[in-house]
Amino acid sequence: MARLVIEGRYPLTGEVSVEGSKNSALPIITAAALAAEGTSVLENVPRYTDIMDLCQILRELGAEVEWIGESRLKITARSLSNYHAPYELAKKLRGSTYVVGLLLARLKQADVAFPGGCQIGSRPVNFHVQGFQALGATMWLEHGSIHGKVENRLVGTRIYIERASFGTTINLMIAASLAEGTTTLENAAMEPEIVDLANFLNAMGAKVRGAGTNLIRIEGVDVLHGAHHEIIPDRLEAGTYLIAAGVTGGVVTVTNVIPEHLRTVLLKLEQAGAEIEEDMDWIRIVVNQRLQSVDIETLPHPGFPTDLHPQMVSLLSLANGVAVVQETVFENRFGYAHDLVRLGADIKLERETAIVRGVEQLTGAPVQAQDIRGGAALVLAGLGALGTTIVEGVEYIDRGYHALEQKLRLLGAKIYREDENSRKYPKML
Repeated sequence: MARLVIEGRYPLTGEVSVEGSKNSALPIITAAALAAEGTSVLENVPRYTDIMDLCQILRELGAEVEWIGESRLKITARSLSNYHAPYELAKKLRGSTYVVGLLLARLKQADVAFPGGCQIGSRPVNFHVQGFQALGATMWLEHGSIHGKVENRLVGTRIYIERASFGTTINLMIAASLAEGTTTLENAAMEPEIVDLANFLNAMGAKVRGAGTNLIRIEGVDVLHGAHHEIIPDRLEAGTYLIAAGVTGGVVTVTNVIPEHLRTVLLKLEQAGAEIEEDMDWIRIVVNQRLQSVDIETLPHPGFPTDLHPQMVSLLSLANGVAVVQETVFENRFGYAHDLVRLGADIKLERETAIVRGVEQLTGAPVQAQDIRGGAALVLAGLGALGTTIVEGVEYIDRGYHALEQKLRLLGAKIYREDENSRKYPKML
């Protein structure tokens, strides 16, 4: 297994480009298989391990999925015929849940293993199941899998989405696109990735209105066709680099980004004392002093994103003052905190709240990534720590970042990847 070795305390300077959004690519790649006619070509697709696993799932279901460039993907799904998603693949990623909506809409039957992914809290499939049932599917959970069957065709209806669930909103948009009649999603998620999916579905011939608000209407159509679409930039990757500059100090320009997607994050960085400049597709952060503590509360978009909360805690661990960080989305998001404490952070946890008292200095230590964003937080803390930090569990980080260490090196970080054959240090965890 690979790990990252980091020598900290080097300010980051330079320019870094962001990949396409993982959280857009997963549903859009799935939605491309709704097309019984034509071929879809997707641009700006990131090569994260979750993306690779989803592509293989679709191949196993009968779709043709082919990389025709570094970030260009071609999908032809007229031969989609298998409603059994491979167990070993489906259980690895959360995005495999979207395959249920796809299969119910296209093949009228679905058999998909319970999704895997990061263990950051309860993300129940019952919201998805209840939505499919409202559309007329017969659903049951058995032998570690989600099963569903549709007698004739899904039928549009009015559905209230619990907790403005992002995944449920995505899944019901996919399924309802081929349903009979109109589906109205109330309390829908409003993330930019929802809008991106809607734009792609509409390019395929769907009729989706209201994406980006909490009320989405989908008028079902009989058939969808392939389309050309460019995935939006990954706001979470962009935010990670901006926060990394806050941890280490320096001047970093992030390109291929939509600043409006990070408005709440930029506001918090400015409140902490960072200088922010931006244009249509880039953001520059200048940090030439120790930042000040700011309180954080995670909320569904447009609030502060839960997927950038761990990285901000790394920043706050070195800030001046005391910060209160409240996690309102995933109750187990703080799994990374004890490893930050190993690096010298002063963090006190009280259920879904962390009290972070900034310290003058972190010191390198061996740590273990347990999920994508928590792993990124440990990398950022290592960049700001004195001495050597070794981050095990890099396979988690690779699920949401492509060549993270290479991009950080371009900014001046002293970080490199080791596998079992190239290690200079003994296994430390």
